[in-house]
Amino acid sequence: MPGSNSSSPAAKPGLLEQPLGLTVHALPAPQEAALADEQRTRQGRRKMLLVALVCAAPVIASYFTYYVVRPEGRRNHGELVEPQRPLPSITGRTLDGRTVSLPSLQGQWLLVSVAGGACDAQCERHLFLQRQLRTGLGKDRDRLDWVWLVADAAPVPDALQPALKGATVLRVDGAQLAQWLAPAPGRQLADHLYLVDPMGHWMMRFRPRRTPPRPPRSARTSNG
Repeated sequence: MPGSNSSSPAAKPGLLEQPLGLTVHALPAPQEAALADEQRTRQGRRKMLLVALVCAAPVIASYFTYYVVRPEGRRNHGELVEPQRPLPSITGRTLDGRTVSLPSLQGQWLLVSVAGGACDAQCERHLFLQRQLRTGLGKDRDRLDWVWLVADAAPVPDALQPALKGATVLRVDGAQLAQWLAPAPGRQLADHLYLVDPMGHWMMRFRPRRTPPRPPRSARTSNG
């Protein structure tokens, strides 16, 4: 068309004759790819745990305040579990005979004790601490469930039943339970309390102080 500045490709000699340049990128070695995947997995787990810990800060803080850091400055022994162990596929029975699987308990922080059905003095002390901790959390109490795993066939005393209101009590096979939870060297399962995160991983164990906490002075005074 007269006056037009457009031109066809044919008007530019050599344009189509230029060879196409292809860049070939080397693929990563299998070992490098596996290492990168492992690093991403570790970073993802750290982020998930960080989010869980941030959301559960009131629970963790309360636990350390009341039962790990003593008023006189001494500490109980709390240990992180590595690697963390997920809730096993164990089915327990409630005291009224209903079946409950342990994995169904996840979604909340769990504070777990283990003892025989006869429940000796240490067992009672642990149950008391579990109940006091949950009650002391106030509006955050729904973030924590307290669980008693009865590891034998001994009947639970009737006198203890009222104190178990609000607890999850499951009778489980002791041998199966020992494949999940583990005490510190030289200790027994019943010596500790066990903390399970909302994702269902056992992450810490504690040895509570031997004497239960005393009520505040104001409470003792008001009760005479």
